[in-house]
Amino acid sequence: MSMPFGALCDDFYTSTRLFLKLGLDQSRETILHFFDAIRREFPTLQKLRRREDGGLVLEEEAGEEGTRRWIRIEEGALRFGCYNPTEMADIRKLGERVLELAPYHLTLNELDYDHLEVVYGFDLEYRGNHDQLVSETFWAEHPLSGFLSDERALHAIDCQPFFGIALTPDCDVQAYAEVKSRTTTYEVRTGRYEPQPLTVYLTLRRYWGFGGSRKLVECYSFLSDLADEWAADRVVPLLVNPLAHAISSRS
Repeated sequence: MSMPFGALCDDFYTSTRLFLKLGLDQSRETILHFFDAIRREFPTLQKLRRREDGGLVLEEEAGEEGTRRWIRIEEGALRFGCYNPTEMADIRKLGERVLELAPYHLTLNELDYDHLEVVYGFDLEYRGNHDQLVSETFWAEHPLSGFLSDERALHAIDCQPFFGIALTPDCDVQAYAEVKSRTTTYEVRTGRYEPQPLTVYLTLRRYWGFGGSRKLVECYSFLSDLADEWAADRVVPLLVNPLAHAISSRS
């Protein structure tokens, strides 16, 4: 990783999601064999639970810095990630092993792959109107300020920029940046705000079916490298740092 992303926000996390065209086999034997193969190499991943939506999660207890790795199997997707990783190499190692084992244990192949994405999340805790903060931080000198800062506009109640770009001519490799507010109109009406994370997301995505062949591990490494590059060169300086500075100036 080119910079310690966790030092730039209150919480940093990464997740990888492989979306499939067919449902995954969630039989007892299949899941237990897969999770047991992972656990033998990563023994701290030993807590198995079922989510309310039916997904199955293998995870570890949170460490002193809130670090926690997890793997989740859903009907149409395989997911894994880490909250507050101390070393990105650790989550890379887990990701590579999960994607090496998954095709064999879960009977996956390229016909079944829809897309793979790597997501970085930067949480910035702010007790106030998230949408107003985003509006004033990014749009004060923008032509859209005529709408957001009109004298009749008492409050910004939805300002969550979302951008997507294609990185290849076929549009099979894509990058997205999003700012996610969690302020409710109830908080705006009452003026009583809870401290909540304002999140900046970076997503790198690759679709299958555009010719050529790329194994899951190769694709994962490729997207992870892109995520590091785009986070360091674009998302942190253009989105995370300005928001962090704006929050600091209001505290």
